[in-house]
Amino acid sequence: MVRKCCFLVLCMVLVVPILAWTHIGKENLVDVRILADDGREFSKHRVTPRCRQEGNFFYLEAVKGDRYSIHVTNKSGRRIGVVIAVDGRNIINAKKSDLKRDERMYIIGPHETNTFEGWRTAMDRTNRFYFTEQSDSYAEKVFRDASAMGTIALAVYKEKIPEIVPYSDNPYRMNESPAGAAPSASGETRGADKAKLQKGEEAGTGFGETTYSPARLVQFEPEHEAAERLAMKYEWRAELCRKGIIGCGPRNRFWPDGQEFAPIPEDFKG
Repeated sequence: MVRKCCFLVLCMVLVVPILAWTHIGKENLVDVRILADDGREFSKHRVTPRCRQEGNFFYLEAVKGDRYSIHVTNKSGRRIGVVIAVDGRNIINAKKSDLKRDERMYIIGPHETNTFEGWRTAMDRTNRFYFTEQSDSYAEKVFRDASAMGTIALAVYKEKIPEIVPYSDNPYRMNESPAGAAPSASGETRGADKAKLQKGEEAGTGFGETTYSPARLVQFEPEHEAAERLAMKYEWRAELCRKGIIGCGPRNRFWPDGQEFAPIPEDFKG
């Protein structure tokens, strides 16, 4: 098992160097990718909500049974805190999340990449994320909560810079926050004969196998307002096709997908 380092706020974090995809945000402080255990990135499709709402929004193609990790890269030169919610539940304590500054969050150092593989269940372990149907999701089975089913959302908070004040008996102190590390995913695959997926159910995230993930506490005081917000709605491919997010119809033989040209015969001398 390969160990990685991670930092968390009022929570925990883990560090894994990796390239990330860029999205345009209010502050553009982070890059985020959703990766399968084999390194494959789940395809994303940017969308613009009809109603005006702060943040960046994407559709994500989920694959049933696949374990996944959330990779977040801090592009700035200062520490940031990230509140992450999967299916509407904070991934550290599983409480219902509104992505607020007083929630548990992970801390990411300047120009570091952190990987979050599952629900934090102790200071030294997590339980893996995997795509499943709603009835098998952690949020539905444990909390009967479908209010944000099929979403991965995060809010980014910059670290508050302490004010310089005259000495007193009660000096300024930052809130104490946890930080830690998580391991690489197990090579074990999810069997095809595992409980059959119910047809037509919405996508959700399950509570998978336990992985070793030691954590530690760090001090971090977030600014009052989030500097950036991002949300991804993950759906099965059939649903993305139905919504017209991706093209899934039969290929038109008169409409090539890419730029194609007439082939040159091997014996052509001209």
